[in-house]
Formats: sequence, C-alpha cells, structure tokens
Amino acid sequence: MTVAAASTAAFSQESGAIRFVDVTASSGIDFVHNTGAFGQKWLPETMGSGVVLFDYNGDGKLDVLFLNGTKFPGKPGRSSTQQLYENLGGMKFRNVTKAAGLAIEAYCMGGAAGDLDNDGDQDLYISCVGNDILLQNEGGEFTDVSAAAGLSREYEFGASVALLDADNDGLLDIFATRYVTWTPETDLICRLDGKNKSYCTPEPYEGASPRFYHNTGDFTFVDWTRQAGLFEPDAKSLGVAVMDLDDDFWLDLAVANDTQPNLLFHNNGDGTFEEIGLIAGMAFDENGVARGGMGIDAADYDGSGRQSLVIGNFDGEMVALYHNVGDMLFIDSAAPAKIGRPTLPNLSFATFFFDYDLDGDLDLLVANGHLEPEIETIKANVTYAQPTQLFRNDGGRFTEVTDSSGGDLATPRVARGAAYADLDQDGDLDVVISTNGGPAQVFENTGDHGNWLQVDVEGAGGNRDGLGAVVEVVAGGVNQRWLLRAGGSYLSQSQTAPIFGLAGAAKLDSAAVVTRTGTKPLANPGVNQRVRASATEIRLQRARTPPR
Repeated sequence: MTVAAASTAAFSQESGAIRFVDVTASSGIDFVHNTGAFGQKWLPETMGSGVVLFDYNGDGKLDVLFLNGTKFPGKPGRSSTQQLYENLGGMKFRNVTKAAGLAIEAYCMGGAAGDLDNDGDQDLYISCVGNDILLQNEGGEFTDVSAAAGLSREYEFGASVALLDADNDGLLDIFATRYVTWTPETDLICRLDGKNKSYCTPEPYEGASPRFYHNTGDFTFVDWTRQAGLFEPDAKSLGVAVMDLDDDFWLDLAVANDTQPNLLFHNNGDGTFEEIGLIAGMAFDENGVARGGMGIDAADYDGSGRQSLVIGNFDGEMVALYHNVGDMLFIDSAAPAKIGRPTLPNLSFATFFFDYDLDGDLDLLVANGHLEPEIETIKANVTYAQPTQLFRNDGGRFTEVTDSSGGDLATPRVARGAAYADLDQDGDLDVVISTNGGPAQVFENTGDHGNWLQVDVEGAGGNRDGLGAVVEVVAGGVNQRWLLRAGGSYLSQSQTAPIFGLAGAAKLDSAAVVTRTGTKPLANPGVNQRVRASATEIRLQRARTPPR
C-alpha cells in the first residue's frame, strides 16, 4: 500500500480500543502440531509449521489449512496428517480434511494456494521434508498430482512457497525454498551446554538451492531453476516474498536466509532473474554479517510508493526493516523505526505488514518463539515461549502496542507460522498462529476501526487469481496501492485480496485495478463493503520455451 504523508491525521485510534481476542476454543479449530520428536532432537522437529488461508470450496469465505509433521519412518511417535478447516461463517469452523482429500501423512512445513490450472478453484503446493506435494482442486476435492506434474523426487527440506506468474504468460509458476541439505542419516549432533544434544543451527549443514517450476499448462511443470537464474546452492532459505522492485509488472523475489546472505532476485523482464541482494543492501546487517533470517514480507509501510522489506531474525538480532530508498537500494531502518530494540531478545519467525486498525497505514506483527526448550538455562533474558508482538504504524515509525491492542497475542507461545485474513467477514483482519508442537490459535480482531474496502480481483482468460495486479484506492486524499501475491510470512499465506483501511473517509475518490497493459477504473465503490473487479487486461499468452 502507498500511504500519503500524515495519512491518519483525520483519524485517531485510542490505544487499547482494538484488541485481538483468542477465540480458538469456540471456533471449532482444535489443531495441534506434531513435531515427530522422539528424543533425538532432529533438525526438522523445531522448524514447523505454517498455515494457509484460502477459499478451498469457492463459497467466498477463507478456510484454514494447517501444515503438519508426522512421525519419522521407523521411529516411535504418532502418525498425523495435514488438517483443513472449513469456514462456516461467524468465526466457526469444521474439520473437512478427509472429505477434501487432504488426509495426507507427510512431514510438511509450508504451502501456498492459487489457481494453477485457471479453472476457477484454488490448488495447493505443499513443501515437505522429503518430497513436496502438488494438489489439484476439482470442486473442493484435492488429488495428488506431484509425480505427473513433474515435481522432483529428490529428498529435500522444503520451507516457504510463493506462486507467481514470472514470465507474464498467464500461468502461475512455483518458487519453493529449501532450508538445508538434511536427511535422517545425516542429522548432526550439536551441544549448547557442551554435554547434552541440542537442536543445531544451520551452520554445520550444507545449503540447498530453491526450486523454480515453470508452469507449461495442463498441470505440468518444468524445473527451470538454473535456466531462470535462481540456482543458489549455498542458500539456507526459509522465507520468500513476492514484490515488484521497479514497478514494471515483472515480479521479483526476496528471500530470507538463515545464517547466509539474504537474496533479492530481480526479474529481467523475460522470466529470468538476476540476484542483486548484496548491491541492493539487504543481504547483510549494517555490519556486513549474515543474520538468522526466518519470515519475510514486502509492503509500502511509509507512504513512499516503494515496497520495503521486513525480516524476522534469531535472538540477539533485531528484526530487519529494509527501507526501500529508491533505485532498488535498501537501508536497514529497524532502529530509527523503533522496532529494533523491542525485537532484539526474541527469535522471530512469522512477520507481516497489515492494517489492523484500518487507519490507512500498515502496521506490523512479529510472531516469536525459540528453537531450544532449554534456552533459558543457557541464555539470560531469553525464553522458549515468547509473546507475539504488535506494532502500530505512526507515520513510518512504529509503537509497540502488544500489551494494549495486542490483547491475547501477548501470551507467550512457541510461534512459527502466522497469517491474517478477514475470517468473520466484518471488514477487519483477524490472525491465525501455528505453534511448534502445540495448539494453533485464532485471534479475532475486535473493537472500533476505520472504514474499509475489500477488492476481490479476478483475471480474465488467464491467471484467474489476478496475482501480480495492483489495486489502487484513493480516499480522503490518501493514495494506497496493493500488489496481489500468494505466499509470504513464514511457511504461510494470508488473504490475497486487499482490504484497504480508509480511516474516517466516508467515500472513495477513486479505485482501479492496474496491470502490465493498463488501468481499469472501478465504478465508485462505497465504503465498508466487498467488491469484485475483473482485471480484463490479464490475458493468457502462449507458454514460453525455456530461457537460455
């Protein structure tokens, strides 16, 4: 979103008037994450998992998919599957995992949803430890088409996923991060206290390149990782965010790496990429050190018209706020933006920008939780369970409001994935958080908010989700822009349709959908409603041949 200077001058929100309330018990969601732990502290056990918010059955309400682990082959423990909860309305859900064909026993981490075959429903790509899974949706029932679609059968450690039309051919491609090179046979022994085995950080493991699958149509994909310039064998990637660095409608990718330099892939305008993280200033911290990057998000939080980046990092490393200063250059502004010191003690996984109070600028959520249950005996002032932090945007700087507006978010937990959506269709954004080895939680956004507008974009002829299009809204003299994308946060996906906070504006000055080929105005939608826009400029083109 782009927010003009002093965008909220006419709208003041009293601290504490909005609160996030834990409604998990009454919602019908009873998911508990299975780490597969059996006493040996294998690396994957402490890293998962994510949550995907998407409309699996096309009824207009966002459903909740929790990715899940299971016991390791030949080891003790309990078997478990992925879990899908259908949204019944009114913040009520029911488990429809078996009926939807998602009772899949696999050790999975994250995922993303999108209409990969342009038939009008949402398909799924799920990243796993072992083999990733591609699921085709036919009327709310999913079929595993991984092998036929051309996915790799190599044993890999999957992490976050993004769906994007990289070459503007009208078909969504798949970018899947890989954490490290790990198998049950190569698990290493690390000791925090010099005696007992602890969970390893990624340093002793070899890296692993992300994978990029080009969509050739008919639900088949070709691995174009090398051809597209995305092969990075030293990467240890956990998070990915889709962005448009230079507003050319050729989508770029920002990747958060754990103890390796972050990556920034700039689209060359033909579906191939150049990695520019170092020269762009977001590969390292201000001292030239690679941090423990986890989750990531991209948005215009300061009204500059440019997308900046936020990255969650390890404890002792503040959350990174890479401010986009133009010309594809970034400066870490976490300290002056006042999110540096409050996040320093925490290990931050999921993080994202969202307008929780609907005042017209983007706030920030950071979900925290450590890897090592015994960390409190090793490090002073660092805990295993940690509060999720909420920061209100005050003109491009942030004020932590965890204890006031954060409500039940402030309760310490071992958080991993997190996503936002208007789950109860009242116009404000609710939050879902998954925890490692514990129960997932649903938080309802309650209280008095600004006015709002949700815009559902549908592409015509190709890219039915409209991903890569930009929605522009002007209200009360404030200009906001939102790039439609799938994936992000940490192993998770939030609502893709933008909800614009309009503060006290009682009407819109203008609204439009912008694509690579033009602008389509929307016919004066009113406030506090959900409208549908058809991006007729998004057209299906002939599938490209592999880049050279």
